[in-house]
Amino acid sequence: MLKEFKEFAMKGNLIDIGIGFVMGAAFNKVVSAFTGGIVSPLIGLIFKSDFKDLKYVIHKGVTNAEGVIEGEVAVLWGEFLTNVIDFIIVAFVMFMIVKGVNALKKKEEVVAPVPPAGPTQEELLIQIRDLLKK
Repeated sequence: MLKEFKEFAMKGNLIDIGIGFVMGAAFNKVVSAFTGGIVSPLIGLIFKSDFKDLKYVIHKGVTNAEGVIEGEVAVLWGEFLTNVIDFIIVAFVMFMIVKGVNALKKKEEVVAPVPPAGPTQEELLIQIRDLLKK
């Protein structure tokens, strides 16, 4: 069983998946930093507040002695929208990567070798003539 697992792991598929996973996690952090540090503040200018803190309060909470709001029920639509923007950016970039890889694969496809030319019409007629003579 260990030998089979080693063969599976060394095929390249598992290694490729691992590398893709690590790169995807790092790319997700870059996109989150982009939306949190650039997109959200720009959109926040429109709403005159931090975009991630935008929410629809359903039930107001009470501020305790430490200044923390307790018991608030709210829909955190600003954070949700930020995550949707993150997803759209990541999905678009992944689409572009897959499109590029597919374009490279099409270029790499080797044209099928031309099958050897069969006998010409004259050669076939000669063969038929010789067979009829027998």
